[in-house]
Amino acid sequence: MPQQVAVITGAGAGIGRATARTLARAGCDVALIGRNLDRLGDAAAELRELNIRTHIACADVADAKAVEQAAEEIEDVLGPITLWINCAGATVTGQFAALDADEIRRATEVTYLGTVNGTRAALARMRRRGHGTIVNLDRLASLRPPPLQAVENGARAAVRAFSESLRPEILHDGDRIHIAMVHLPAINTPRFSWTRNHTGKHLKPMGPVYEPEIAAEAICRAAFGRERDIWVGLSGVRNWVLSTFVPGLSDRWLAGKGYARQMEKVAVTGNEPDDLYKTVPGAYAAHGRFDMITRKAMPLLLTTRHAQFATVAAFMGFVLFALRRRRH
Repeated sequence: MPQQVAVITGAGAGIGRATARTLARAGCDVALIGRNLDRLGDAAAELRELNIRTHIACADVADAKAVEQAAEEIEDVLGPITLWINCAGATVTGQFAALDADEIRRATEVTYLGTVNGTRAALARMRRRGHGTIVNLDRLASLRPPPLQAVENGARAAVRAFSESLRPEILHDGDRIHIAMVHLPAINTPRFSWTRNHTGKHLKPMGPVYEPEIAAEAICRAAFGRERDIWVGLSGVRNWVLSTFVPGLSDRWLAGKGYARQMEKVAVTGNEPDDLYKTVPGAYAAHGRFDMITRKAMPLLLTTRHAQFATVAAFMGFVLFALRRRRH
């Protein structure tokens, strides 16, 4: 089998960096795209110890031309791209009515258009060969999409709809290009320290928190197992049940508890740096500051096949229940 060449956006820290390590251990050559050249260099140095080839491309994923140029450069150095993982994102947290229009635009450009730009660059090259895999990321909210995160929730919903719309286009053209979605719970990454924050308090993850290596493992399973969707943990099932049958109840719970569950008691002092427009300096890696509360064990990974089986089982259960009621 020819050598796999994997491209990861947002590879300098967080989920992207953990995914780079996981793919390198699997024997892939890895190209790292990000805005912070120092962190990309540190990540590449780690990977070279695993005897694989690496390449760094410093680019803002919101800039379509920069992403296109990075993809061209990667193929010149490493060869044909076979995997593309869109991990880059940026957001602004706070009540929507108080957010600046430019902040909303920029966060949407990085998270949504960054995924679109990466996917477009990957498709342009994969279609020359008729095969390849692209993995995009979605968020699993602890109940329903929580307050204070309307901008990111909107961008991730757009990524989800974009990916679903793209799949039949690829099938129509007969390409063997796979689009996978990985739906993630709260992950312990540095993002909680550098998100633009209008709450006045330090941010913390809401719901069950997992290490970035868990996310990386799910991404790799989606890529190599050619899974359509992977949901990390059981929270996705619970969310679907609550949002379908008791949407008003979950809305009221989030209105009462959703603010405090996302904020620490410690107030923010001064103007702390954020990564919305410029990269934040510092030796950040994959993990954030919540190692003490993360769940270390691999959670259940639900795939599309599991969802289909659960839907059929639920339907059959409903039919049997209805028939039993009719006999009585």
